[in-house]
Amino acid sequence: MKPKENTRQVRDKVVEKFKAGLDYKKIPQALNSSWSTVQSITRKWKEYGTTANLPGHGRPPKLTGRARRALIREAAKRPMVTLEELQRSTAQVGESTHRTTISHALHKSGLYGRVARRKPLLKQSHKKSHLQFATSHVGDTANVIMLWGYGWSQIQGNLRRKPDLWRLNGITRVFLGSIFFKKHPF
Repeated sequence: MKPKENTRQVRDKVVEKFKAGLDYKKIPQALNSSWSTVQSITRKWKEYGTTANLPGHGRPPKLTGRARRALIREAAKRPMVTLEELQRSTAQVGESTHRTTISHALHKSGLYGRVARRKPLLKQSHKKSHLQFATSHVGDTANVIMLWGYGWSQIQGNLRRKPDLWRLNGITRVFLGSIFFKKHPF
């Protein structure tokens, strides 16, 4: 149970009597309070020079400084690490936190986006063939050809920008304007 807070007047009287030179045993008797209360009030007055209520420190952080530094170090070392993996690593240390808490900690340190910009392990020959296919269809305005499963289908579209190339789950994807080309492996 939280003890009753002393009023500002009582605290000021304790400080006045302390300044006057009264002993720690005589001040509690004069004010009808305990010795420990007088001691804590005088200690606060000596340290901060006031008897007013000081503001608290706010909500304690979910992540300790050590765990936060470990997260930042791991995310900087491995840019493709996901928030779920970081969450599991903090749980192993003993601090279970939410993904958004980890995300906020990384954002404060200047680390954004836990997804790699380019997909890894594409050979130079793959990149050349993708670029060649995409650039050959840049000027197409109608009847854009798309390989879909085992057959060809026609798509209407306007292609006016540089192609974006990537590979996902064994499927080559080329993004030209607002049209996706998907080449499924046979």
